[in-house]
Amino acid sequence: MSNDRSTPPRNQLMPRCLAVATLAIWSGMAQSQPSSADLSAPIQMYGLVGMYVAQSKLSTTPQGSIGMGGGGLTTSFWGLRGKEDLGGGYAAIFVLESFFRPNTGQMGRNATDGLFSRNAYLGFTTPYGILRFGEQTTQTYQNQILLNPFGSSVVFSPLVVQSYTAAYNNTVIGDTVWANVATYASPSYKGLTGVVQYGISSTTGHQGHDNLGLHLNYENGPLQIALSAQRVRVALNMPSVEQYLYLAGATYNASFAKFYAAVQTTNITTTQMGSHTYELGLSIPTTLTSSVLVEWAMTRKSAPHNQDSIRNTGSLGYDYYLSKRTDVYAVYSYDKLSSKPSGSTYGIGMRHIF
Repeated sequence: MSNDRSTPPRNQLMPRCLAVATLAIWSGMAQSQPSSADLSAPIQMYGLVGMYVAQSKLSTTPQGSIGMGGGGLTTSFWGLRGKEDLGGGYAAIFVLESFFRPNTGQMGRNATDGLFSRNAYLGFTTPYGILRFGEQTTQTYQNQILLNPFGSSVVFSPLVVQSYTAAYNNTVIGDTVWANVATYASPSYKGLTGVVQYGISSTTGHQGHDNLGLHLNYENGPLQIALSAQRVRVALNMPSVEQYLYLAGATYNASFAKFYAAVQTTNITTTQMGSHTYELGLSIPTTLTSSVLVEWAMTRKSAPHNQDSIRNTGSLGYDYYLSKRTDVYAVYSYDKLSSKPSGSTYGIGMRHIF
């Protein structure tokens, strides 16, 4: 008998051999399965938290009100995104983004929003452009953001509130987000890019109520130009509603200020109602970390019997960055609808990017 105590008794050797063999099999199976370690980039979580307090009175409201909101200059959201390199210049991508209201802790911009109501798509990046499939922010809205100094604000941007906010008698039918959308975005060619978006209605009994967007963007140094055309078909009532929208605008970033200008028209073919919106804006850097924002928009709506209604909305704001990811701001907005008394809104807010 050996006195080597490192050699186990015979009755213990077989169980240990089985354990080692089992571990080897499971290790090989685990290596054959795809895992997050195989991805060329990890999944990222990101977002923005915004809060504001405003005393608001519109031209159409008899009295003002004071309220706190989750958003302000930007609607609060969080998201997840990932990318896997497929080789040869191709990659698989996904994005899941959700609106939320930090003032109440609730999901979505309102009670009708789903979990990932900002963006939820899967797609590919290729040497020939980007393909995305799923719920997506419209390129029309992206261009409106580009063409005004208050960006995506559905509270303070005159161009955006006159387009989408019901309290301002919005001119655009449909949301800033479309469901069931296929998008193709071309690569840049001498500063020119194109985007096509096509969305199909999934509502039972309303097949054919599809949405279509055609867009061109050009960038050359300080100059940016944006063109959008979209058709929206929805079954808000019977018969269905069809609207065409056309947007054209430009920005120019001079050394002392950035200038904005846009023209937007809408036409509801089913009711012969339309609108014309004209917008001008200005962003003036006052220091390395702050700027003054100015914007004005006028919308003339045509109603039945050629009755015109004119709305003027203007905003003046001051935005100060405490850091690269946190800023505070103050905004005053003026609103005047023809034949109605004017209204004023005063607001302060804060944003933090993560």
